[in-house]
Amino acid sequence: MGNMSASDLDVADRTKFDKIFEQVLSELEPLCLAEQDFISKFFKLQQHPAGAAGADADDLDGTGHSRHHSGAERPSVSSEKDMVRLMMNKIFHCTEIELNNLIALGDKIDSFNSLYMLVKMSHHVWTAENVDPASYLSTTLGNVLVTVKRNFDKCISNQIRQMEEVKISKKNKVGILPFVTGFEEFAELAETIFRAAERRGDLDKAYVKLIRAVFMNVEKVASESQKKTPRDVVMMENFHHIFSTLSRLKISCLETERKEAKYKYTDHLQSYVIVSLGQPLEKLNQFFEGIEFRVSQGVREEEVSYQLAFNKQELRKVIKEYPGKEVKKGLDNLYKKVDKHLCEEESLLQVVWHSMQDEFIRQYKHFVGLIARCYPGSGITMDFTIQDILEYFSSIAQSH
Repeated sequence: MGNMSASDLDVADRTKFDKIFEQVLSELEPLCLAEQDFISKFFKLQQHPAGAAGADADDLDGTGHSRHHSGAERPSVSSEKDMVRLMMNKIFHCTEIELNNLIALGDKIDSFNSLYMLVKMSHHVWTAENVDPASYLSTTLGNVLVTVKRNFDKCISNQIRQMEEVKISKKNKVGILPFVTGFEEFAELAETIFRAAERRGDLDKAYVKLIRAVFMNVEKVASESQKKTPRDVVMMENFHHIFSTLSRLKISCLETERKEAKYKYTDHLQSYVIVSLGQPLEKLNQFFEGIEFRVSQGVREEEVSYQLAFNKQELRKVIKEYPGKEVKKGLDNLYKKVDKHLCEEESLLQVVWHSMQDEFIRQYKHFVGLIARCYPGSGITMDFTIQDILEYFSSIAQSH
């Protein structure tokens, strides 16, 4: 429970424990404060200077002569506050133990309960310290808060460990990784709980640890051999999901990571598009790459056509292999392949397809420009136009 995968507990189940925990603290607080106030007034401890407290330590039971009659030695106390704390400890000696038991139960039910408990306990400690920072209630709740914070830290560490241990099937599409959706679940819950919390800093530190672990493990999974999903697709889809989550939740301490996620998403989208588009027009790409290589080696553009491997006849031959009908067929096969790579839940198919259209047109214009510069006056043109390309992409998307 309470891990980086979707929890089986719904919000109602989680808030049920939160309400019980709040009720316990709300009822305990006035009881402790009232009892401490009664002790102070009944034994007139507020009226004694600290130096005189030891002389009146015998009056704890109200008899004024108990030590003389019993002969028993009472514990030595050095101040009125120590005397009050001693009496409060005798009355409420099991309070801290029972609170820790309740905290352990909440953590066992769902480790995400540590978020609720951290906020509630922090608030009650803050309230108690404002009333009397040295009160028994303030000290006890402060001690218990340490346990709650420790459980919260353990919850974060466990989530990071689960990310590192995640196993992805190589037989299926990767899609959105479980710890990516898990981080989204955690962040949504945390933002609701910590909306007006005094300890927002604790959550911000946890966010930074979690998001760095998410980034690192997305890259780790993407780098592993994936039969069904290329590395660029794993990176593109998951960082798109992270970017969308951070943009929607507007977590200020993760603004740098939000921008980084956007960069990684767009970078791998472009990489995937370029690699994929090299396949439908492979020979055409290779021919023009050869031309560019010659030019980079010092051959003047207008002299490229005199190279045996790149003369006009060779150019016409390679262009002839890609009539419009074949180009559309190649693009249709590409669409099917992309569809197999991408997951449905992220809905990036049309985004990728539009990016491929833009890249295809960019490459087309580049090829046309090279023909104009390297084969001036030859009258050689591609077998299809930009308008044809737009029609190919549109009709293919509509037909699937």
